[in-house]
Amino acid sequence: MAQKARLLVVEDEAAIRSGLVDVFVYHGYEVETADNGDDGLRLALSGKFDLVLLDVMLPGVDGFEICNRIRQQDRQQPVIMLTAKSSDEDIVQGLTLGADDYVAKPFSVTQLVLRVQAVLRRSGSAEDTAREIRLNNGLVIDSANLCAGDIVFTRREMELLQYLSQQADRPVAREELLARVWGYANHMEIETRTVDIHIAKLRRKIEIDASSPEAIVTVRGAGYRLMLGE
Repeated sequence: MAQKARLLVVEDEAAIRSGLVDVFVYHGYEVETADNGDDGLRLALSGKFDLVLLDVMLPGVDGFEICNRIRQQDRQQPVIMLTAKSSDEDIVQGLTLGADDYVAKPFSVTQLVLRVQAVLRRSGSAEDTAREIRLNNGLVIDSANLCAGDIVFTRREMELLQYLSQQADRPVAREELLARVWGYANHMEIETRTVDIHIAKLRRKIEIDASSPEAIVTVRGAGYRLMLGE
C-alpha cells in the first residue's frame, strides 16, 4: 500500500484550517496543522512533510520568514503560500523567497487540491536531465547540486531552467511551462503570475544585467527562450 503524502497546513483562521484538513484527509493525505508561526516554523523545519501549505499572515513568525527559513535549510521542500487576493506584494515576496506557487484568498478548494496534487507530482518525478547547463554568458549551472558557483537555486527554479534548456531551439509559452514544469493540466485554467515571477528571479541570479536579459530572453507573443553557450 502506497504511503500517504504528508501535508503541513499553517493557517491561523480556525474555520479555514479545519476545512482544509477535512478536504485533504478526504483526498487521502495525512495532515498536520499549526495555528501560529512559531509552531509552524518548528514543524516546517522538521523535514517530515511532503508539502507545506503556508499562510502569509500569522501570529508570531509570519509566513514569509517561515518560507525563507525553509529555503535556507532545504531548497527542494515543496511550499505553496496562501496570500491575500489583492496583495501583489505578498505574491511577489512569497515567490521571491522560494515558494513553488501561491493561491490567492478566497480560493476554490477544488483548484487548491489540484494545485497541491500537481506540485507533489512534479516534486516526486525523476526525469533524465543534463547535469550541466551552459549559458551564452559563460555561466555553468550544476543541475544536480542546484547551484552555479556561489549562486544557489530552488528545485522549482532548476526545473524551469532544465525545461527551457531542453527546448532551447524555440521560445516556450507560459501555458506550456505551467503544464510541463508545474504540472498544471490545461483544463485547470490557472490564473497565476508564478511563471513571470520565477523568470524574474532567475534573471536576477544568472544575468549580467537583469534589466537587459541575454540568457533568458522574452520573445514577444511566444514566450521565453533560454540562450545556451557552446
